[in-house]
Amino acid sequence: MGNAHLTYWEGNMSEERAKMPGVVANENDLAELLSRPSPALVTMMKRLDGDIMLLGVAGKIGPDLALTALRAIKEAGVEKKLIGVDLFPEEGSRTFLENAGVEFIACDLLNPAEVAGLPRVKNVIYLVGRKFGTQGNQELTWMINVVAPANAARHFTDSRIVAFSTGCVYPMVGAATGGCVETDEPGPIGEYAQSCLGRERVFEYYSKANSTPVSLIRLNYAVDLRYGVLYDIGELVLEGKPVDLTMGYFNTIWQGDVNNQTLLALEHCASPPAIWNVTRPEVVSIRAVAEQFAEIMGKKAEFTGTEGDAALLSNSAKATKVFGPPTVSLEKLIHWQAHWLLAGGRSLDKPTHFEETGGQY
Repeated sequence: MGNAHLTYWEGNMSEERAKMPGVVANENDLAELLSRPSPALVTMMKRLDGDIMLLGVAGKIGPDLALTALRAIKEAGVEKKLIGVDLFPEEGSRTFLENAGVEFIACDLLNPAEVAGLPRVKNVIYLVGRKFGTQGNQELTWMINVVAPANAARHFTDSRIVAFSTGCVYPMVGAATGGCVETDEPGPIGEYAQSCLGRERVFEYYSKANSTPVSLIRLNYAVDLRYGVLYDIGELVLEGKPVDLTMGYFNTIWQGDVNNQTLLALEHCASPPAIWNVTRPEVVSIRAVAEQFAEIMGKKAEFTGTEGDAALLSNSAKATKVFGPPTVSLEKLIHWQAHWLLAGGRSLDKPTHFEETGGQY
């Protein structure tokens, strides 16, 4: 991408930031913000050929990602199906997706026969993964994170595939490094992270074997106000509980920005796979964020643990150059999160375990 692309983004991002509210009052407002398509995404939808399928649509990220795609398709004025695939989600979740315009298919991705029955579409986004509950049930994590991707990759050989991964595949590095870049060697800690690297290797194998274009999204700590590392830190401060400083730094990004960058990655799939670190560019201090929450909430931040310098950190310069800078600043994310917590906003009860340094999930 040339300078004209970057100039386009810089001009439009200031406009997009100006549209962001001071607080997010309720879940309807949250859903609108999370599914807001960027101008670049709407333009891309006009170019993108074929329908879109989301594998794992009913999970944590899937519903708002689906809504983002549907809104972009509508604003682009194009005809395109959005197909959502999952394994028997809650009835309310399925009804919500279908009412929004998603064509839903129930499928167990661990069953090759069921996967073989899925319609072949041009664009596939792979969202399936397992993290928490790995300890004591490692074999299921490996099945979901490695075998299910193999079934999908074998079936969708002629598709573009954008597959979610995680920054956990990198080793921990010092805050001064600015984080790992996509060309750094992986160094996963613990079986969850190892299985995520396994998922990447499966997609890499089938990408090379079948010339399937793939993008791998190495995501670090998305925030949607109902979960995320900011929720976890803010909740501890609000409740007067100590914040663990063992993992002293982190990256984070607004989930709405993740949704847009993920869909934009469909145009940047490659064989071998293209890898994208998706997060905000700052290296963020756990201590500093906790103290910001304390100031906003009128609380005192308490801490525990020895403050560490090494952390799981990713450098997102490559994605920022191609997809554009995130639309929601870290400062606004903290203010949104503090207000959400003070107002008693709902939690999805999915803690990040940001303090974990040994990969034990």
